[in-house]
Amino acid sequence: MTIFIGADHRGFDLKNKLMEYLQEKNIRIEDMGDYEYVANDDYIDYAQKVAQAVLQKPSEYVGIVVCGSGIGVAMAANRYHGIRCAQAFSPDQIRHGRENDHVNVLSLAADYTDFETAKKIVETFLNTPPNLEEKYLRRVHKLDQT
Repeated sequence: MTIFIGADHRGFDLKNKLMEYLQEKNIRIEDMGDYEYVANDDYIDYAQKVAQAVLQKPSEYVGIVVCGSGIGVAMAANRYHGIRCAQAFSPDQIRHGRENDHVNVLSLAADYTDFETAKKIVETFLNTPPNLEEKYLRRVHKLDQT
């Protein structure tokens, strides 16, 4: 599994902390920017890069996008057909989204999520496989048709 991660200025610090944490665990992660703190950057640019990277190999790639609220990056990522980006504030929430809705991009709100909670959410996201029961596959298929 490869994880692509991107964040704007408000998510920059949390992104960097998560990257370091995941690299220490020998998890393959690729930084899609921003690479330095730029106070006037646009969250859309990084969400787009992450979404496009995930779509290169959706069976093997997932993404994490971070901004202040988590809302903007989620909206931007979800513009791409085949991306199912969901914002999460708890491990249980992303477990449900990953299992039932086959979330492939996680959105985090840097202004409302501390690092310890973010680590737990990311761990759950990465370690929860999508449920392959027919009803979940049917629902994901309907999502992908819209």
